[in-house]
Amino acid sequence: MTILYGHRGARGEAPENTLPSFNRALEAGVTRVELDLHLSSDRQLMVIHDPTLKRTTRIRGKVSQHTAEELNQIDARYALPNWPSACAIPTLQMLFEACPEIEHYQLEVKSGSAGQSRIVLQAIADLVSHFGLEKRVVITSSSRTLLRYARDSRYGLSTGLVEEYGILDPIRSAQRYGCDFLVLNWKLCTAQRVRQAQQAGLHVSVWTVNEPDLMRRLVEMDVDSIITDVPALAVRTLTSS
Repeated sequence: MTILYGHRGARGEAPENTLPSFNRALEAGVTRVELDLHLSSDRQLMVIHDPTLKRTTRIRGKVSQHTAEELNQIDARYALPNWPSACAIPTLQMLFEACPEIEHYQLEVKSGSAGQSRIVLQAIADLVSHFGLEKRVVITSSSRTLLRYARDSRYGLSTGLVEEYGILDPIRSAQRYGCDFLVLNWKLCTAQRVRQAQQAGLHVSVWTVNEPDLMRRLVEMDVDSIITDVPALAVRTLTSS
């Protein structure tokens, strides 16, 4: 059975990567979510997609230039028009505390350098251990540097390769870095690739899937999970199929 993940919570229905967005996914019955992480200046894990603030907050500057407390005071509702109330940029700790009903997290890390990878992965491991969520998270990234560091350091949490372009064989790449998940752009999905990935022991998760016909095609391919901006629509679509 194909599982649903809410993309940045419920990106198409509430301001992405904010607590209202994750709550919207839960209200739709989707208890698994994908989200993005960047470090604040005081090395707190912030739930935000871009390294800069402009798109979601209308404020210039980088996430890394602000403390977590400062970022918590910034309104991040502006990527979704006409949302009626302010939405803070949350820390990952705030999300873990606010939404214990979430059953599984795909935590996408944008970091590239080896030094940054070490800091981010350690911060995630510490927080996940504190909340006892070791079996409920996978750390995903398109950064081969980060995945290589995780492999070579024998990182204790599951990892996944995020693949958008497929220039190199994504299945072999995921295996090379010891990943458990292969997170594919839907355009890279074929029934053969899905089957081969699953035979290699990989969970195949596909993004970003918002059209009902595409959802049904991917279910027919037997993908393990679909990442969607519109959890409510996805639930209706898959329960009526």
